[in-house]
Amino acid sequence: QVRLVESGGGLVQPGGSLRLSCVASGSGFSSYLMAWYRQTPGKQRELVASIISDSNTNYADSVKGRFSISRDNAKNRVDLQMNSLKPEDTAVYYCNAFRVISGSFWGQGTQVTVSS
Repeated sequence: QVRLVESGGGLVQPGGSLRLSCVASGSGFSSYLMAWYRQTPGKQRELVASIISDSNTNYADSVKGRFSISRDNAKNRVDLQMNSLKPEDTAVYYCNAFRVISGSFWGQGTQVTVSS
């Protein structure tokens, strides 16, 4: 069982930056595929970025070049650095942990609002 707690959301102006963090409790963090998803009302949850290791990351086309995902296995933590934010980045952002033998776990979500 993995418990995920996100932090770092908030209100930011277009062009600004935010850094989201997700801390996991439980064992085996380094063996999980970690990811950030986002969801807006009436839409399906979409993958933003995922990470296996610093050299093995994946990004949605809409955030490539603006967002960066990283992980610190010693601290059971995964971060999402979001730069050059746009109003269309407004969403609830969720942290996810997945491995085949354990399944998928979600955090409670953190709201990101990009507005002037």
